[in-house]
This record gives sequence, structure tokens and C-alpha cells, in this order.
Amino acid sequence: MSNYANILLVEDDAALAQWVIEYLQDHGFNIDHIVRGDQVCEQVKQQDYNLILLDVMLPGMDGIEVCRSIRGFSNVPIIMMTARSDEFDEVVGLEVGANDYVIKPVRPRALLARIKSLLRLQEQIPVQKSNELVFGQLKIQGDAKRVSYKNENVELSTSLFSLLWLLASNAGTVLDRDAVFKAMIGREYDGLDRRMDVLISNLRKKFGDNPQEPRKIKTIWGKGYLFIADAWNDE
Repeated sequence: MSNYANILLVEDDAALAQWVIEYLQDHGFNIDHIVRGDQVCEQVKQQDYNLILLDVMLPGMDGIEVCRSIRGFSNVPIIMMTARSDEFDEVVGLEVGANDYVIKPVRPRALLARIKSLLRLQEQIPVQKSNELVFGQLKIQGDAKRVSYKNENVELSTSLFSLLWLLASNAGTVLDRDAVFKAMIGREYDGLDRRMDVLISNLRKKFGDNPQEPRKIKTIWGKGYLFIADAWNDE
């Protein structure tokens, strides 16, 4: 396999970076590597990448700030790599726009699976036949991967767009949490992973949906998630 996808690796650990580069190149990926966080945005603006592997702890600028900065101009998929064993970096990373995360020490096959899953997700949008969904003042354009609400563009990461499209395409139907997790992440829900909760929370924030009493995207306890079709009119 050759020229499968262009990946930017941002990692200052030389030993880790070397095996990641060699492993991914062996699987057909093109890899660029930089070590400083404050160099990432300029690099991303100059080169076209399919995915970014982003360490949390970096010289110049930490990975959280780098991710937040990238989301100001690009929806390129981002996988964050963290050495922390608790949930802080993982949850914060998802909140600033990361699509996924891996815990160090990084397992090669697990990393490869995460990369392929994200790239497949990006290629499959939209998965339904309709290329445009409209609910009141919400418009979702599948081909362009563009969202507008109340005549203003809404910037969404690849994962947030995929989740919104999935929910909106099944408006009025409660989608089982496990099914949503499998469709988004590509594997069964293990009962512990919080990323879907974070993604749902982020979607609500994007559209001003009260997390205490959501009207647009509801959580049906014990069942799943429900997109309310008639809640997107002018309030």
C-alpha cells in the first residue's frame, strides 16, 4: 500500500516518534514530523493533511492549545496522545475539538485501528441518500460538510459533523447508545468510554441547547439519543 494518507505527527519524544513513523510508513502512510507545538498551525496551513497525531505535552505550545487553534481554521481529524492515566487530558482534548485519543504507551495496532476508523468516518460522510437536511433554521449540507443555524455558519469537527448527521438523519427516532458509539467509533461500547457524552455535550453547546433541559438533542435515559425535528425553529 502506498500514498494511503498524509499524516502529521507532532511528538517531541524521539524514540516514540521514530517507531510511529516507521510503523505507519510500513502500512502505506506518508508521515511528516515536527516536535514543537508552536509550529503546528503554520505547517497545517501550508500542507494538506488527512489526519494529525498530536501529543499533549509539547515544547512551545501544549497539545490542548494547538488543537484549539487548529479548530479555528480546519476540521482535519485529530488524534491526541496523552501519558496521563486519568480523564483530564482526554476529556479536555475532546472538548477543544479532538476526534479521538490514545493513552501512552501507545500500542501500534490500536493506534492503526483508530487512524483507519477516523479516515473511514471522514470518507463515509454523508452515509444517507439525501445530501441536505433542513430542520427549521438548521441546514446540514452533506457534500460540503457545512452546517448553518439561524443563517450563521457553525464550525464542526469531523466527529461532531458525523454525529449531527447521524442523529438528524434519524430525527424522531431514539438511537441506541451502543449503536451510535459503534457507528461513530467503529467498535462496541465498553461501558466506560466518555467520548460520546463529551461529543453530545459539545453539540449542544454549539447550538445553545440547555444541557440541563435540552430541547434539540435529548438523552433518553436507558435508551439513547433523540434528535427533535421541530425544535430548530426561531425561538
